[in-house]
Amino acid sequence: MLIRSVRLVPVGRGSAPTWGGEPVDLRLADGQVTHVGPTLVPDAAERVLEVDGRWVIPGLWDAHTHPVMWALARRRLDLIGTTSAAETERRVRERLHGIPGAGLVLGYGYRSATWADPPTTAGLDAVSGERPVALASGDGHNGWLNSAALRLLGLPPRGGVLTEDEWYAAYPRLEALDPNAADPLPALAEAVADAHARGIVGLVDFEFGSSWRTWPEYVERGLDTIRVRASTYADRLAEAAAAGLRTGDRLVEGHDLVTMGSLKVIGDGSLNTLTAWCRDPYLGAQGRGNPCGRANLDLDALIDVMAHATSQGLSAAIHAIGDAAVAATIEAFACTGATGSIEHAQLIGWADLPRLAATGITASVQPAHLVDDRDVSGQWWGDRTDRLYAFRALAEAGVPLALGSDAPVAPLDPWLAIAAAVHRSGDNRPPWHPEQALTVAEALAASTDGQPTLGVGSRADLVLLDADPLRDADDSGAQAAYLRAMPVAATLVAGRLVTAPPG
Repeated sequence: MLIRSVRLVPVGRGSAPTWGGEPVDLRLADGQVTHVGPTLVPDAAERVLEVDGRWVIPGLWDAHTHPVMWALARRRLDLIGTTSAAETERRVRERLHGIPGAGLVLGYGYRSATWADPPTTAGLDAVSGERPVALASGDGHNGWLNSAALRLLGLPPRGGVLTEDEWYAAYPRLEALDPNAADPLPALAEAVADAHARGIVGLVDFEFGSSWRTWPEYVERGLDTIRVRASTYADRLAEAAAAGLRTGDRLVEGHDLVTMGSLKVIGDGSLNTLTAWCRDPYLGAQGRGNPCGRANLDLDALIDVMAHATSQGLSAAIHAIGDAAVAATIEAFACTGATGSIEHAQLIGWADLPRLAATGITASVQPAHLVDDRDVSGQWWGDRTDRLYAFRALAEAGVPLALGSDAPVAPLDPWLAIAAAVHRSGDNRPPWHPEQALTVAEALAASTDGQPTLGVGSRADLVLLDADPLRDADDSGAQAAYLRAMPVAATLVAGRLVTAPPG
């Protein structure tokens, strides 16, 4: 393919406009950019795509997703933005009126950490009766079930929600009862198409279970347009070893887009479930069973599983949200020599920054979470928010950054993540700790899987834009609004158009 008349957006530290910012042509062949220059002459068999001076960037990646969960959540009762148990219960009652039958009803997206009225089984029973209802929290770390749903799973009665390991054990059983989950491919294909329309060319898949086993089937059935790095959890590590899989190996013969990713370990909980592991107690948490949150496994166990993964040729991706969890994860990487990423790194001790940089691992962060967490952080971590989502401090310490969504925890939208990293606010309030903001150029560079400004030898993963993402705005709020509305004209993966060609 020959793409005519594109403007190369500079991407990467210290990058400057090339070709004087004037339009050039790009030739793509064998999955790469092979020529760049003005007025290239098309070959006889070459498809020519005229793009009329549009801007082009390397393809965008989401560095932390649960794609099937995201795809299915898009079809469930939407509870995002509810501000109380009463409002959530009201949405459930209204939804039940429109759903015939007696089967399980699933919802997603409530966040209860700041609610004055906690979620209770009795409250959900009052609006649902004998119809089983199960609601997943927006952070993915707890679930709210009514009595009928508890009985459906054979779980004992309880007053409140299921959290952490108990919820992780219940969720797959609930998902198995969702008719959409019996064959998630149609929902997943819709979600991937939507991601392509936003410029996404690749996903890091941390779906629970073993996504490295499911993606070959998806590709065989036609979902072959997106790059995927598919993970394994510790309970399937031996299976990956038996299959001889190492990070970067192809999972489908003759198909380079889907490869083996990392071992994923969830090292601690989350802020909204009050289980993220901290050095200091949560404010007002006196009398709670775990006032500092908790680790999901101790340091020795973390080192052991990471060492096993490393010996098998797998990188590691370790979930760490609280500062104690971040410190333990840094120690585990240092002890094992593992490569990979620390996922989230939401709250970090200043003394841990140089230690993190010395490991060489990537901080995989989700900027849209800071918008969701702003109020709950003030309530429970109000004495430490200067160290929360410290993107600027991480970057200046030399820690590589990769942006993502943790979809379905936040929408799978790279422009939402970039805007949140730049502006640090999602409403009319001023930016929250603006000293930790990234520039647009930095946020964009952290969204392209390490790919710099397009040139000869670049992957033929391209996003054509109807506007310049680096255009200056009057302030960060205006810049964020501009970025959130970024018009994507077309997306190409390995030289293949995966959206409609630009009009």
